[in-house]
Amino acid sequence: MAVTTRLTWLHEKILQNHFGGKRLSLLYKGSVHGFRNGVLLDRCCNQGPTLTVIYSEDHIIGAYAEESYQEGKYASIILFALQDTKISEWKLGLCTPETLFCCDVTKYNSPTNFQIDGRNRKVIMDLKTMENLGLAQNCTISIQDYEVFRCEDSLDERKIKGVIELRKSLLSALRTYEPYGSLVQQIRILLLGPIGAGKSSFFNSVRSVFQGHVTHQALVGTNTTGISEKYRTYSIRDGKDGKYLPFILCDSLGLSEKEGGLCRDDIFYILNGNIRDRYQLLKQLFLQVVLVWGIRNAHSYLVGHCFLTFSFNPMESIKLNHHDYIDSPSLKDRIHCVAFVFDASSIQYFSSQMIVKIKRIRRELVNAGNLREEIINCAQGKK
Repeated sequence: MAVTTRLTWLHEKILQNHFGGKRLSLLYKGSVHGFRNGVLLDRCCNQGPTLTVIYSEDHIIGAYAEESYQEGKYASIILFALQDTKISEWKLGLCTPETLFCCDVTKYNSPTNFQIDGRNRKVIMDLKTMENLGLAQNCTISIQDYEVFRCEDSLDERKIKGVIELRKSLLSALRTYEPYGSLVQQIRILLLGPIGAGKSSFFNSVRSVFQGHVTHQALVGTNTTGISEKYRTYSIRDGKDGKYLPFILCDSLGLSEKEGGLCRDDIFYILNGNIRDRYQLLKQLFLQVVLVWGIRNAHSYLVGHCFLTFSFNPMESIKLNHHDYIDSPSLKDRIHCVAFVFDASSIQYFSSQMIVKIKRIRRELVNAGNLREEIINCAQGKK
């Protein structure tokens, strides 16, 4: 069960803006995790800046720690009181978390002038502090609930730095990858997936990363019948030095539960390297031929239609005598890895026929041997 804050949307925005546009991430909630300050500190120490929000019958008050709570170490504390849309604050100064979250308050004249007693569910502060916060002069405020939030910058520098380092590491690994035994200069990765899953979009994204700007070499669209009509092999130049990367992405017609998609039998020929780049998919050259029956009777004729087909026919496998068929493919022509590409937003809507087809293809890939299979989830933006 998800733990949710008691703050209203408006109060959360007021607190976020007041403390520098921080993003609030809930760490601890008394009514869920218990009113035990020792447990609270175990959960909330070393979390960076934190915001403690205390709910009483008449007030929302709290404390903002500018540094991480650490055992026995001082942190700068700012107290606040939120009344309707007005917020007031008072700088408490340096305080250890053990003093601020005191489980057994016995000294009302504590140098902190503000203490949170979780066990007895009350907040104790001196008159001066209450006056500075604009509260009624009542030394003790009962606690209905309290919450502790981690305060993160909208763009957390630590996370950004980590992401940048990871990106550099991954790009370096791709640039310096060497196929086993140097038997080929570039490995071929076949992209398979349902029609409209985003295989061509995935290639464009990969190419854009290495080019350093957005590129659209492969045609993409939202047509439910798909855009790819040819078997394409794409080598990618590294924008850094202009060299080709050690892999080739191979794009093909998408899978369909009905007629019109890539024929399952044709996948074998693609894997084996029998198909050349730009092999036409499902494109038909339409020729209209007029056949004249009987020279003497000009009115007696028949209009016929002849189709010259250069395609991955969904009902018929690739013809071995086709001029684009490679009889004896070399190792570099073959597929070395297969990646399934799915639109993450539509997986739950796959029909039983599509699921059966994908499972059958996966089994055949395993039986083919020496093929690595990966699954890529692409969440495509919809306009």
